Amino acid sequence: MKPADFQPYIAPGDVSVREFTLRAILLGALFGVLFGAATVYLALKAGLTVSASIPIAVIAISLGRKFLKTSILENNIIQTAGSAGESVAAGVVFTLPAFLFLSDGIGKGYFNYWTILMLAIFGGILGVLMMIPLRRSLIVREHDNLPYPEGTACAQVLIAGEKGGDFAKTAYLGLGFAFVYATLQKIFHLIAEVPSYTISAVNKYLPAARISGEITPEYLGVGYIIGPRIAGVLVAGGVLAWMGLIPLLATLVPPETIAAQLTKLDLLKGIQQANGVVVYPFGWDPYAHTFADMTGAVYRAYVRQIGAGAVAGAGFITLIKTMPTIVASFKESFGAMRNRATAIAVARTDNDLSIKVVAFGSLALVVLMALLPSIPGEGLVSKLLLGVLVIVFGFFFVTVSSRIVGIIGSSNNPISGMTIATIMGTALVFIGVGWTGKVYEPMALVVGSMICIAAANAGATSQDLKTGYIVGATPRYQQLALFIGVVASSLVIGFTVQYLDTPTAELRAMGIEHAIGHKFDAPQATLMATLIKGMLSFNLDWQFVLVGVFVAITLELCSVKSLSFAVGLYLPLSTTLPIWIGGALKGLSDWIARRRGDEAEDAELGKGSLFATGLVAGGALMGLVIALWQAKEASYPSGMGWLAALNQEEGFAHLVGGGGIYQLLGVACFVALAWALVRVATRK
Repeated sequence: MKPADFQPYIAPGDVSVREFTLRAILLGALFGVLFGAATVYLALKAGLTVSASIPIAVIAISLGRKFLKTSILENNIIQTAGSAGESVAAGVVFTLPAFLFLSDGIGKGYFNYWTILMLAIFGGILGVLMMIPLRRSLIVREHDNLPYPEGTACAQVLIAGEKGGDFAKTAYLGLGFAFVYATLQKIFHLIAEVPSYTISAVNKYLPAARISGEITPEYLGVGYIIGPRIAGVLVAGGVLAWMGLIPLLATLVPPETIAAQLTKLDLLKGIQQANGVVVYPFGWDPYAHTFADMTGAVYRAYVRQIGAGAVAGAGFITLIKTMPTIVASFKESFGAMRNRATAIAVARTDNDLSIKVVAFGSLALVVLMALLPSIPGEGLVSKLLLGVLVIVFGFFFVTVSSRIVGIIGSSNNPISGMTIATIMGTALVFIGVGWTGKVYEPMALVVGSMICIAAANAGATSQDLKTGYIVGATPRYQQLALFIGVVASSLVIGFTVQYLDTPTAELRAMGIEHAIGHKFDAPQATLMATLIKGMLSFNLDWQFVLVGVFVAITLELCSVKSLSFAVGLYLPLSTTLPIWIGGALKGLSDWIARRRGDEAEDAELGKGSLFATGLVAGGALMGLVIALWQAKEASYPSGMGWLAALNQEEGFAHLVGGGGIYQLLGVACFVALAWALVRVATRK
């Protein structure tokens, strides 16, 4: 479909629908604060995030119907402003705690509220700025090629809520299924969350291979939305990693060498238990020289670095291939600026903020970074260089991030892989100008953290703009709402991080000043600090990174789009496998429809897509509720609360005859959910 042929839900000429109102902005900012706080906890604890747009849209529709009488475009502004909180919080938590883990504590002085606030605001604004000129090329021109699953699903939720009737009924049916399923799975734990089968490390054929799946309703829904083709390439990367590379490396590399690599990456720290026994990650036994979890050890020691290299290489290839489109997009932006100057009318649904905002906004970010004392740096010149690096890397990875989330969704956006590539590039520039040693580590982290925040927010911004494109929103108002959402949520994210970093009485008694790194693992931040220290001390394993780069090149030479494959190589198979199952169900539903002589369902408002949208929304909403609940219980002295009391996994597993049967019952429940999705999609 050509862009000119697409018709949004609200016509471009319709200016009677309320959109950029005070109540929409205030509600969006409030939701941004709530989702940002929840994401801080979840990302610190497990390195995970919860997509915000769809849950906020559902809440906005529910509130709007009963109390506020908001329009569909106002609801879109609410979810747009609110989604910034989750994405900025994810970028902050994935990187800034690394200040605590740099050499000799040199970064601890920068881990304060004002530095976190400034970097969060700057990174979030950078992500929005860079997406302004890219909207036409990525959202409009690539409408049929980049599904932006959460953005499309969010638009379906908004339209279904506006239309009511069968549209709303189907979406809310999916929401109900997801609520019930997620309650049984995530609160009562009657359904296994990640069933897995791991082959023994001494197996003759596939040592340490693992098949696993995080069988959640949201992953099934995302897979259905993105379809079988993209989902298939995505899971192929995971198959190579978990069924190919890991068994190969487990055969060739001795456990002692794997342990040394993990120690080098700072991933094998022992934790002393109350009984005095020291427990090591991955079940490492330093006396027997064995791993209880050989699969996880090999993945974290080698495969994840290969995956990060593949994401960086595929991202660079993607940038080169899309450069003509990007250049055309910038030309259109300058053309729009000339049109305004000559009073040529621009359609409401094509009215972006001026390219001048991008230029002057970027310049202002560079100047503020150079002048503010809370930003690390060795003088004005070094800080100006940091600003320039942020703009250059920002443009690159905002483009890459937007294309990735267009394929697989924001929840699976490998921003840590992009941050790794940024830190590597920054470190190479530093080495080139002679900036080596621990004193420059905080400066490298500043660039990496701002790009991480920008890439995360650009992914969310892309989904929001896709939603707006489908429902017929005004891009200019969405972009303004995103700026407001970034600032509002950043004000609270800094406080939340500082609050959760407060050590407990037990930690203080042990002389520990920060809860992060002890009570909260902050896995991504630990990785970033290790990478910075390795690069600036000339101690990085380039061979693994370059293997990933050449995997991406090989795929491109085979005419396969390498970015989806690279993301699958980087992510756990437990993430990509259920997404592929959802994509396969979409293919099955379309095949059944064609066999009956019917047309394949509407990609945006078909019953299957609407039901899948409900699954994504319900799973994400339940994830938020549990995250808020966990954040509250984390403040209890014992760390125990209702969630622990409601967890029935141990008793139920014993009742049904063991952990293996418990996992099989979980798979059976997932199959039942999949059957319900196909049933709804194929029902006339």
